[in-house]
Amino acid sequence: MKTKIKTYSLIGLGWFFVILGAIGAVLPLLPTTPFLIIALACFSKSSPRFHRMLLDNKWFGPPLAQWESSHTIRRKVKHKVMILIIATFSISIFILSGRIELQLMLVSFCLILLRFIWRLKEAE
Repeated sequence: MKTKIKTYSLIGLGWFFVILGAIGAVLPLLPTTPFLIIALACFSKSSPRFHRMLLDNKWFGPPLAQWESSHTIRRKVKHKVMILIIATFSISIFILSGRIELQLMLVSFCLILLRFIWRLKEAE
């Protein structure tokens, strides 16, 4: 009984993080990859089917598989992510012109995300 509760809880959490990752794919404030990595970890402990589904995804599968095997990402992916972060945050900051406190908040979030991405190990 306890194992079923744990399994279903991990599946639920996994789907929660997949949904957050999907939202993060279109919103600049939510990072997609960390949420999908957490979902992958949840599914690895609870559902081989959903774990395989994430790894077989044509867009997110290869980077997730690489992360799972070596905890690294390719330099090209890292640079694309950083460019995308800068572009989306720049657009958001431009849209909020005249609202300095919100712009500063976005700049802070952008710098935090860039630092997080920069610190990830690169595949050799």
